[in-house]
Amino acid sequence: MSEETPEEPLTLDQKIDHLFKTVHPKNRGPYSHEEVASAIKKSGGPTISASYIWQLRTGGKNNPTMRHLEALAGFFGVSPAYFFDDESSKRIAAELSMLASMRDNRVREVALRANGLSGETLDLIQGFIERARALEGLKDGETPPTD
Repeated sequence: MSEETPEEPLTLDQKIDHLFKTVHPKNRGPYSHEEVASAIKKSGGPTISASYIWQLRTGGKNNPTMRHLEALAGFFGVSPAYFFDDESSKRIAAELSMLASMRDNRVREVALRANGLSGETLDLIQGFIERARALEGLKDGETPPTD
């Protein structure tokens, strides 16, 4: 049996990129950097450009102000703790991934159809799902790439 090593904390750019990839309206892709910058401005947040958001997302910049991080957190609907506390970051990232997966009608249908099944049956189904994820090379909390 192998020991699992703890996951490394996400870097700032990885956290921002995760927000872009998981928090967006159903039936469309991620928000553009311009959409985020414009929405922050319209909400009365600090001045932030689309190019600066892109630099934060790609690691070109890594020391934003607290106000910029609070504005990004507000736009994506997460607590600012997502950027500062590793435990909060892991928890929030897992919740976002779960919510993003529920955008998929087939995933939602499986979840809804499982309602009311016995604990024993749910354990069996969970085992099938974990085995399928392993066969497809997916780690916990990881979602497959979308086309």
